Amino acid sequence: MCDVCGCSESKEMLLTNLQTGRHVHLDLNGHETAEHSHSHSHEIPHVHRQIHSHPSSRSGLGHIIRVEESLLKHNDVAAQRNREWFQKRGILALNFMSSPGAGKTTILERLLRELSGEKFYVVEGDQATLRDAERIHATGAPVVQVNTGASCHLTAESISAAVRQLNPTPDSTVIIENVGNLVCPALFDLGQQARIVVASVTEGDDKPLKYPHMFRVADLVLLNKIDLAPHVDFQPELFEKYARERNPDVEILRVSAKTPGGLNPLYLWLRGRKHLLV
Repeated sequence: MCDVCGCSESKEMLLTNLQTGRHVHLDLNGHETAEHSHSHSHEIPHVHRQIHSHPSSRSGLGHIIRVEESLLKHNDVAAQRNREWFQKRGILALNFMSSPGAGKTTILERLLRELSGEKFYVVEGDQATLRDAERIHATGAPVVQVNTGASCHLTAESISAAVRQLNPTPDSTVIIENVGNLVCPALFDLGQQARIVVASVTEGDDKPLKYPHMFRVADLVLLNKIDLAPHVDFQPELFEKYARERNPDVEILRVSAKTPGGLNPLYLWLRGRKHLLV
């Protein structure tokens, strides 16, 4: 959890709207600390976070556990408000998670170009730089970058702030690209309708064994770079077996962001999820 891994050292996050060039600083509660918004759109409500913890008399372990429980509890409240806001407007919200380099951004670039007739909004999460948001911006999709600093994941409150900047239209799709990390992002609900885990054949086929919670919470696993499978030491069948041992209900799609038609299985899945919202 965050007080153990050190990501709680980050004192604020930075949101950058690639359409307007506007920068917004957020405190740990998701509230703006500089350049306040004057938007009159239907906003996702703020959730004020207060953490009450009492250290154990024998060690700091009780203090850490209570702080972690409180962080998750308050994040879950914000996530539920996000979810209700999305559902009320018929918006499909998807949380893409992976380790660094699995190909999330490349998948999104191609998806946004090939499905350009549909309305997408993107929240990009990284500790630093605008590099991925600039790639998404080049596709024409509205995008907000959330730089988390020392934090290793996005929070429901940061998504609330980012969505206020994007102001997505009803019946659209909001794609959240989480910080590259297979641990903490699995613990923090963002209010999404589905969690999508991207893995690649250039990683180990034992990833579901090493990071079981990430695969337990996944609604969909994309096994990316499948075109490279003949050239690397990776067994797709073994990977899928391990993933289903952790999550018997998970859907697994073999995809390639670099070959013609390589993302067609994902597009069919997306259309099915949109149909469920109608």
